[in-house]
Amino acid sequence: METLATSQVYGTAGPTSSARVLLADDQPHVLDALQLLLKGRGYVTEAATHPARVLQALEANEFDVVLLDLNYTRDTTAGGEGLDLVSQIRARDESLPLVVMTAWSSVDLAVEAMRRGASDFVQKPWQNTLLLEKLQAQVERVRGLRQARRRRQDELQEAREIQSNLLPKKLPQVSDYEVAGMTQPVRFVGGDYYNVVRISDRQTVLCIADVAGKGMPAALLMSSLQAALKPLMWQKLAPRELCRRLNRILCDLTPVNKFISFFYAVLDDRANCLTYCNAGHNPPLWVHANGTATELNAAGAVLGQFPDWVYEQSEVQLNRGDQLLMFTDGLVEACDQDDAPFGEANLVRVATRDSEAGATEVMNSLMQAASQHCGGRFQDDASLVVLRAL
Repeated sequence: METLATSQVYGTAGPTSSARVLLADDQPHVLDALQLLLKGRGYVTEAATHPARVLQALEANEFDVVLLDLNYTRDTTAGGEGLDLVSQIRARDESLPLVVMTAWSSVDLAVEAMRRGASDFVQKPWQNTLLLEKLQAQVERVRGLRQARRRRQDELQEAREIQSNLLPKKLPQVSDYEVAGMTQPVRFVGGDYYNVVRISDRQTVLCIADVAGKGMPAALLMSSLQAALKPLMWQKLAPRELCRRLNRILCDLTPVNKFISFFYAVLDDRANCLTYCNAGHNPPLWVHANGTATELNAAGAVLGQFPDWVYEQSEVQLNRGDQLLMFTDGLVEACDQDDAPFGEANLVRVATRDSEAGATEVMNSLMQAASQHCGGRFQDDASLVVLRAL
């Protein structure tokens, strides 16, 4: 593995703002030659002589490129240890440039290194000009990727803040009732929506929706739903009429193969009557004080697909100790390692575990139980609204 720099540098442009390079080789004199070369071109270098120390350095610091030998003490000719290191680094970071080099190069070894995720290949003994050109190209590439990633993260943060403002910050007080709600997006932004709004001195709207899909497209459609729903809500329409009008609006906005499931209810807290319309949403559970449960279903189509659909509504009489559980499918379909869903039965079990628990406590217990069931790895956005009659 005797390798030294073999050419002088003429006219090679330097790196941008002190790029950091991690050098990996088991021979100190090779590392000394590389460090001398790169320092003269403005690079900041760190050296490691063993694959384990390479991984430790990557854990401790951020680098713009890794220049690594393929041959170490265990395997000095075939490049096996270096190839394994390429695979390990790539598993940790998909974008970090990896420039590999070895004195025992061959076409097959180069192909295998690139197959495992190497960004480029240099043969020892290296040519200074060629090596510097390759490193600079990789530095420019990764910095462009990181800049784009930072912009995307900033945009997502702004989108999350905007979406957060579309959800209720504080739920209204309802006479003789407790109400609590929350959402858990599986990505930075999500397609779930819920709201609780006091629209008169005796009427309270409770609604929940789930946009098909995840991420930014679902979040944009959710914002369209919220914008269309808000003025309709204050017209104090019957639930079936509100869903009919909302559906007509969303049919003009919803892309092909997208839709929104929606549940809308109006609670009259003086008459203890809940009037609702279900537009293709997971049936909320009306959990009675005795522990039994009834699904609040209706044969309504999802929003955004059938502009002429005629919706129906139903009503139930709530009694002291009853609970209404409104949720999206991300909650009940949260699966464990055996792909078993959390399910409605567990919702009822947890909700009735403590007859004295308030709405907020029940909500927190349900979300915690679902999270424990799936190991904290929800597969979809999960939202929940709990209404409890006192």
